[in-house]
Amino acid sequence: MVRKSVDIIGKLDWITVLIYLGLMVCGWFSVCGASADLENPELLSFATRPGKQLVWILCAIVIGALALSVTKDFYSTYSYFIYFALLVLLLLTIFVAEDTKGSHSWLKMGPISIQPAEFAKFGTALALARFIDRYEFNIDRLKDILKAAAIFLIPMILIVMQNETGSALVYLAFLLVLYREGMSGNVLLIGFCAVLFFILGIKFGAVSFSGQPYSVGKLVVLWIVQILTVIIGWSIMKNRKVGITLLIIEIGATLIGFSLSLTVIPFNVTWLQIVLILTGGIYLVFHAFKDMAKRYILLVLFAFGSVGYLFSVDYFFNEILRPHQQTRINVILGLEDDPLGKGYNVNQSLIAIGSGGLTGKGFMKGTQTKLKYVPEQDTDFIFCTVGEEKGFLGSAGVLILYLGLLLRLIVVAERQTSVFGRVYGYSVASILFFHLFVNVGMVLGITPVIGIPLPFFSYGGSSLWGFTILLAVFLRIDCERNVRV
Repeated sequence: MVRKSVDIIGKLDWITVLIYLGLMVCGWFSVCGASADLENPELLSFATRPGKQLVWILCAIVIGALALSVTKDFYSTYSYFIYFALLVLLLLTIFVAEDTKGSHSWLKMGPISIQPAEFAKFGTALALARFIDRYEFNIDRLKDILKAAAIFLIPMILIVMQNETGSALVYLAFLLVLYREGMSGNVLLIGFCAVLFFILGIKFGAVSFSGQPYSVGKLVVLWIVQILTVIIGWSIMKNRKVGITLLIIEIGATLIGFSLSLTVIPFNVTWLQIVLILTGGIYLVFHAFKDMAKRYILLVLFAFGSVGYLFSVDYFFNEILRPHQQTRINVILGLEDDPLGKGYNVNQSLIAIGSGGLTGKGFMKGTQTKLKYVPEQDTDFIFCTVGEEKGFLGSAGVLILYLGLLLRLIVVAERQTSVFGRVYGYSVASILFFHLFVNVGMVLGITPVIGIPLPFFSYGGSSLWGFTILLAVFLRIDCERNVRV
C-alpha cells in the first residue's frame, strides 16, 4: 500500500513552532544588546554579530523547513546511517580541526565554522529511538540497557577527545529518556550520589570535627551510604527484618565509636564506618544466598563501590583534573575566592543580572554588557544580558517561555502512537532541559562553568541549526503519528 500524503501545515504543532520563533526573536535582541557597538549600532550589517545572527536565524528557518519535508519513515529507516555518519565526522574532527582555545571541535567550511557535536545530538536521538523501538527491546535486561547507553556514550567519548567536556556532558541527558522508558530510578540515584559524594568529599574532606583525627566529609558520606543501604534494603526489597537489623547495628556501633573517640581514646571513626559497611555487606551476601535474592548483591556492590569512589575523589581531583578545572570547582564550592581569575565570568554576570533590578535598564542600555565586562556575554553567558536589560521580569518571562516549550514537548511526546516518536520526543526535551538548566545555572553561579550555549539565544550558527534540526525532526514525526501504511 502507498502511504498517504500528510498535510504538514494542518498537522504541524503550531504552539511549539510559535514558542520556537519567539525564543529566536528574543535571542536575536539579546545578541544585539550584548554585541552591538553603542556608538554605531549597525544591527543589520552582515559585518556585525547581530547581522550574522540574523543570517543564522534565516538559515535555521530554511533548514527547519527542509527537515519538516522529510518523512518519518526516512528518519526511522536511516537513523543508524545518520548516527554512524555523524560518529565518523566526530572522529575526523579530532584530527582535522584546528586548535580553538584548547579544543579541536570546530571544522572550517569556507567563511563559516561548524561544530559537529551540535548536530550529533539529533543523530544520537534518532539511533536511540530506533533501538528502543525494537520489538525485542526490554528495559529490564541489563544487556539492552548497556547497548542503549553505548549509543550516547560513544559520541560523548569522542567529544571528550576533542577537549569539549561541556558539550560531552549534554549527552548524559539521555539517561532521563531511559528513565521515562522504565529504567530503574536507582541509576539516577547512583548518579546523584556520585555528584553529592564528590562535593562532600572535596568541600569537607579537610575539615575535622572538634579536633578529631577524621574527615567530616568522608564521615558524612559513609553515613549516607549506610542510611541508603538500610532504606533500599527495607523499602525496595520489602524485608523489614534485614533493614531493622542493619539499622540497630550501625546506629549502636556508631554511637559507641563516637563516645569512645570523644571521651576515652581519640581514633579515626571513619575506619569504624568502613568496618560497619563491610559487615553489612557480608550480612547481605549471606541473605542473598539464603533467600536466593540477587538484588542483595547489587546493594552490596553499591555500598562497596561508594566507598571506593569516595577514596578515589582526591586522586581524581588532584591528578586527573587540570589546574583551571580545579580552580573553577573550588570557586563554586566556596573553597577559593578568585574574582579576577576563574571566578571572574560568574562574578561579572552576577553583577550584570543584579544591576538589572526588577524591570531592567532597557534595550542596549546595560553598562556591564556594553562595556564588555562579561566575557562570552553573547554566547555562553548571554542570559546575563537578559537580566541586565530586561530585569527580573524579563528573565522570568524568558524562563516561562522555555518552560512552556519543555511542557509542550512532553505533551506532544506522550501523544505519539509509536515508541520511536515518544523516545525521540523525550530526547529533544531532555537535551533542551539540560542546556537550559546548566547554562542558566552557571550564569547564576550554582552550576560549574562548562561552556554550553543557551538554546536559540546564544550567538552562533552550529548550536542554532543543531537545535532547529532536533526540533523540526520531532515535529515531522508528530505530523505522521496517526499515519498508517
